[in-house]
Amino acid sequence: MDEVRLDKWLWAARFYKTRSLASAEIVKGRVSVNAQSVKPARTLRVGDRVELRHDGVTRTVVVLGLSDVRGPAAVAQKLYEETPESVAEREKRAQQRRIAAEPSLSIEQGRPTKRDRRKLADWNRWSASAEPKPRH
Repeated sequence: MDEVRLDKWLWAARFYKTRSLASAEIVKGRVSVNAQSVKPARTLRVGDRVELRHDGVTRTVVVLGLSDVRGPAAVAQKLYEETPESVAEREKRAQQRRIAAEPSLSIEQGRPTKRDRRKLADWNRWSASAEPKPRH
């Protein structure tokens, strides 16, 4: 085997769970081969450079082997090698996420607790004005 479809290879290399997900990402322009935008049926060869963009992180891998069959993860990892620059960038992004503040801490008032809801219900019950509410 000297050529394989890009979407099949991405699925076999376990970058995506299904071929349809791989095809969708390729169509959206999040995958490029040798710095060119491609289509899912693009044939891939050993030595091609594939760039994958996911959640703001770009992974660059070099194709070492071809397969159109999804096998064990250990076999899938032998189909490609990630470039040192890509690994360094991913590590840098991971470090930034670890250091960044927890987004939930910026929420001052979240969902009321059961106790808060009871207080609010009591307040609404006894805060009626002197005038009765009109009936509909």
